[in-house]
Amino acid sequence: MSAAFASSSDSKMNNVENDNRTVDSVKKKSFGDKNKKNDTNANSSTVIKVKSVIPRRRQDLLKWYGWGYKDSMFKLGEEGATFTGNRYSIGGKILPHLSKWAIDNLGVDPTKPPTIPKIPTTFAESRLPEPIRLELEKIALVSVDGMDRLIRAHGQTLKDMSQLRSNSFPRIPDAVIWPESHEQVEKIVSCASRHNFVLIPFGGGTSVSGAVTCPAKEMRPIVVVDTSDMNSILWLDKDQLLAKVQAGIIGQDLEREMRARGFTVGHEPDSYEFSTLGGWVATRASGMKKNTYGNIEDLIVQTKVVTPRGVIEKSCRVPRISCGPDFEHIVMGSEGCFGIVTEVTLKIRPLPPVVRYGSLVFPDWESGFHFEREVARQRLQPSSIRLMDNEQFRFGQALKTENTWGGVLLDGLKRLYITKIKGFDPAKLCVVTLLMEGSAEEVKEREKKLNAIAAKYGGIPAGATNGENGYTLTFVIAYLRDVAIEYDVVAESFETSVPWDRTLALCANVKRRVRDECARRGIHKYLISHRLTQTYDAGCCIYFYFGHNTAQVSDPVNTYEEIEEAARDEIIACGGSISHHHGVGKLRKKWYTDTVSEPGRQLLLAAKKTLDPDNIFALANMAFEEQGNETIVKSKL
Repeated sequence: MSAAFASSSDSKMNNVENDNRTVDSVKKKSFGDKNKKNDTNANSSTVIKVKSVIPRRRQDLLKWYGWGYKDSMFKLGEEGATFTGNRYSIGGKILPHLSKWAIDNLGVDPTKPPTIPKIPTTFAESRLPEPIRLELEKIALVSVDGMDRLIRAHGQTLKDMSQLRSNSFPRIPDAVIWPESHEQVEKIVSCASRHNFVLIPFGGGTSVSGAVTCPAKEMRPIVVVDTSDMNSILWLDKDQLLAKVQAGIIGQDLEREMRARGFTVGHEPDSYEFSTLGGWVATRASGMKKNTYGNIEDLIVQTKVVTPRGVIEKSCRVPRISCGPDFEHIVMGSEGCFGIVTEVTLKIRPLPPVVRYGSLVFPDWESGFHFEREVARQRLQPSSIRLMDNEQFRFGQALKTENTWGGVLLDGLKRLYITKIKGFDPAKLCVVTLLMEGSAEEVKEREKKLNAIAAKYGGIPAGATNGENGYTLTFVIAYLRDVAIEYDVVAESFETSVPWDRTLALCANVKRRVRDECARRGIHKYLISHRLTQTYDAGCCIYFYFGHNTAQVSDPVNTYEEIEEAARDEIIACGGSISHHHGVGKLRKKWYTDTVSEPGRQLLLAAKKTLDPDNIFALANMAFEEQGNETIVKSKL
C-alpha cells in the first residue's frame, strides 16, 4: 500500500487477515532452512513470515468468476447503483448517477436481473499420473481439486472471464502445487524435467495478456506452481535500504510489512492488492508512483530464478555491474517462459514524512497534455501525475455518492467558477490528479511549481480531495468489468508507450479507429476513453478504456478482440509500442517480431533453448508456439 493510500487505510481498504490458509490440510513446515543461504552481512537477518491477506483457498475470499473480493461489487438499479462491502470508501454508498450514465452511454437495462454464473461442479479429469503426483506431494502441498485448478487456469483477460463464467476453457491445469522455499522449487523443476510435464508459474492471477492461460493444444500434464506460500521477507537491511523477499508475496502484504517498519517499496500497480512481486518481475511491471520509486527494473538489485538448466543468480549484490549483457533483464519480462522467480532483493525507502494530493482542471485534453509535457521536460513530476480525458472525467462524475465521493467532482461554486467564469466547456474539460511525497518544504515547493506551470496552459487548482478521490478510484474501476458483463457489455483496457511528439496524434487516431470499427459493425452504444498515466523524458504511457453493448453482435468477445486488435494496429502505425507494462503474453504475439526484429526473436528463442530445452515452461507467450504434438510423459517411479 502506498503511503498515501495506507495513511487512511481504515476508510480506503479495510482488509482483515484471513486465518484460512489450507486447502484440505496444511503441511507444518519449519522455515529455519530459509536462513541457510541468507546474506550474513545484512543488518537484520531474521525471517519475517508474512500472514497474507489472500488465503490459499482463494475462492473463500476472492470472486471466483471475476475481479477482486467477492463481497465487493457494483449493483445497478433503476433508482441508482451501489457498491457493496466496506473495503473501499465507495462501499455501502448510493451512487445515484451511475445507472443513468450506464443507460446513456452503454445502453444498459438496469431493470433486468444481472447474469451471475453458477459455481461449476464438473471439471476436466486430471492428466497427472499418480506416481508423479505422489512424488510432488513429498516436496510440497498438492491439489487436484477441480476448483483449485480452474481458478488458476487463467488471468484476467476478457476472454479468460468469458470462458471462466461458462466453464469452457479448452485446457485447465492438472494439479496445483504450493512450494514454500527456493529449494522446493528446485525440486519441483527437477521433477518436471525428469518426467517431462509442464510447469506454469502462478502469482496473483492478474495478468491481462493471456500469459498464464493454459495452452489449449498442450498434451502433457500441466502443473501450476502457485507461489503464494513463498511470501517471507528473508531479511531487511535498514542501513543499506534493501530487502530480500520471496517472490510470491502479494503487493499489499509487502507494503503493509514494510510500512510497519517505517519503510516503503513504493511499487503500486493498479493490481497492487492482488499481484505478486514475482509477477511484477516477470512482466516488467510499472507502478503509479514510478516517478519517485522507479519501475520494477529500477527497484531490483538481484533476482534468483530456477530454470531447468539451473539457478540464475549474480554472484554479487551490487548497485550496478559492467559484465557483458545483463541476464537479469532476460528474466525481467520473460513471462514465465524460462523458469520461476523465487527470491528478489530490492530497494526500499523510508516512509515520506508528508503525503499530499492535488488536482488541476484544464479546458481541454491538449492543454492538459502540454502541461504534462512541460512538467516532464523540467523533471518536476511528483510521485504520481495522471491526466484524464473528458470521457473519464464524466465517468468520475457518475461515481459521485450522496456524500460526493467519486472521481473528480465539480460542485457548487467550484463548478460555477470553472464553467461560467473561466468558460470551460464541461464536454471538453480534463483533469490532472497529483500525488506528492517528501518533506513539507519539498512538497510545498513542488506544488507551487506545478501550479505555476499549469497556469501557463490554462489549468486551475481543484483541490486535494479531488486528487485523492481520483487516485483511489483506480482500485475500484477494475470491478466495473464484472458488472458490465452481467448487463451485456464487454469492456477492457489496453495501454501503450509513445514518444511525446506522437502522443496527441496517436490518441486521436486510436479513438477515431475504434469509432469507425464500431460503426462498421453497427455498434452504437460504446465508450472509448484514455488517460495519460506515466511520463518519461522521451515519452509517456497512454491507457485506453473501451467497452461496447453486445446487443448487435453474435460473438461479443471475438468482436471486442477484433476492435482492440485494430486499435493496436493503429497504435503501432502511430509510433506506439506493443505494451508499456501489460506485457506480450498470447494476446499481442502478432506484433512481437516486428517490435524486436527477427534477430531479436532469434535471440529470445536461443535463450529458451539454453535455459529450457525441453519446453517445461510451455506457456507459448511472446515468440513461442504451442506444443500440439502428443508427448509421452516419462515416469521413472
